[in-house]
Amino acid sequence: MKELITGALFKEMILHAAAAISARTQEINDLNVFPVPDGDTGTNMSMTIAAAVGELNAKAVSRLDEAASLTASALLRGARGNSGVILSLLFRGMSRGLKGAESADSAVFAAAMQEGVSAAYKAVMKPAEGTILTVSRLTAKTAVDLAAEDAEISPEAMLSAALKTGYEALAQTTDMNPVLKKAGVVDAGGKGYLLILEGMLAALRGEPLPETGAQSTQKSADFAALTDEDITFTFDTVFIVRKKPGTPIEPFRAYLSSIGDSLVIGEDDEAFKVHVHTDTPGLALHEARKYGTLELAKIENMRLQYEDMSEGRKPRSTDDLDAVEAELESMEYGAPKKDDAPPKKYGFLAVCAGDGLADIFRDLGADAIVSGGQTMNPSTESISAAVERINAGTVFILPNNGNIILAAQQCTGLTEKHIVVIPTKTIPQGITALMNVNFEAETVEEITEAMSGCLGSVRTAQITYAARDSEYDGFDIHAGDYLALDEGKLFGTDHSIDSLMERIADAGAKLNASFISLYYGEDVKEEDAQKAAKVFEAACPDAEIAVLSGGQPVYYYIISIE
Repeated sequence: MKELITGALFKEMILHAAAAISARTQEINDLNVFPVPDGDTGTNMSMTIAAAVGELNAKAVSRLDEAASLTASALLRGARGNSGVILSLLFRGMSRGLKGAESADSAVFAAAMQEGVSAAYKAVMKPAEGTILTVSRLTAKTAVDLAAEDAEISPEAMLSAALKTGYEALAQTTDMNPVLKKAGVVDAGGKGYLLILEGMLAALRGEPLPETGAQSTQKSADFAALTDEDITFTFDTVFIVRKKPGTPIEPFRAYLSSIGDSLVIGEDDEAFKVHVHTDTPGLALHEARKYGTLELAKIENMRLQYEDMSEGRKPRSTDDLDAVEAELESMEYGAPKKDDAPPKKYGFLAVCAGDGLADIFRDLGADAIVSGGQTMNPSTESISAAVERINAGTVFILPNNGNIILAAQQCTGLTEKHIVVIPTKTIPQGITALMNVNFEAETVEEITEAMSGCLGSVRTAQITYAARDSEYDGFDIHAGDYLALDEGKLFGTDHSIDSLMERIADAGAKLNASFISLYYGEDVKEEDAQKAAKVFEAACPDAEIAVLSGGQPVYYYIISIE
């Protein structure tokens, strides 16, 4: 039984934690009670902690404070969604609590856990109980109390007992939140946090790292460790695909597993890279087209390479493609060329998904676009990288999604530029905010007030689909039903999108709307969008109606009512 947590042990704890939550990501996603296709808590938390895996594997650490600091820094940059940001805050506070510690006993580590909870509560504007905050607070309190009562308690015994309290607290979240109680589920973020602690406990117990699939891609096969009998599949296949927005790649992962082995998939916001051993690389590449645009492929015959090595020859390889691949990996997808012009006073960054929406934001003055939104929250690092590419001293960020605001706010510590996050929760709010900017304003405060002050003037309606069967707020919802949302709340559900459109138009009439904009998504034809506009024209004859191609995934329509 280990009495001290060292840097090397903490590294193993994080690796186990990442594997533990990765293995049950979908289970956490499925706890989402709102039936729209945005149940991404598990995905966000898993990708956030996975950001630390590569950092820790790339560097040998002996001191605990060094390992904790490395982890906290990686989680900050990799944080996605509110749940991922809160997770990063918990580890950032823990890192502060371990500052100067070469190793830690139970008391020191428990105090660091408590410091993490304090950091999370301080950073969240309106801390809500019945969430990951509650679970982490009660878990840490138990750890601190146990360490105070028994100075000899081991970290393993302490964390094991604290986890028991954590799961009791998690069960209570159902009663603490009316929405969770109605759905009969526990808080997804709290569940994810406990799975992470379970992984850390497994490392303390010396359990082997579970097989869940690596977090980073292998560049080439390790032929020196192979024999001819070890080569089950002939071709070492590596390729990079630019993602198709809104298309999850898990089905592709399952397909590749069926035609090969040694499968590793690494991904970021824009693309994913595959490494797989297979006898049919052509089938793998053909299937990849369903998930995006193929950018680069490298296929090598491992049997021929093994023959070369066994006979003392240099293995034949696609050296030219290796150079191209290295160059591609070192650059950021979609990054513009460096701007040599004198810096502007102010710059603007918008988060959105869909080429049409991106063009609209650019036309209104946005200097950069970060691809993301519902079901694909960008990381803090990707937002920060986009900020750095804007040639301005002050950058205003429009998250345009309530689950991205916290991640955007964390950029402050990652850049020397002055960051102002305008708390836009919807695309129409972001568009309205940019339309109210005086680009010649003298002060940051003047622009901030103009952009923030207009957000209440626009109402957002959206039409999407039900991702699962659900009974929610009096609605009997079935997977595949159309859903209408009004300011993020469920407005109606129907088998007919036309019926929902009529109800939204009637609501716009009651609001005496003057301007109505319909942004239609990638799955909607323009003629259908024009028909939808006719519905609004009939219900709101005095309003100015605009129909624009947003190209957004997930949402058939995003409707701005002013």
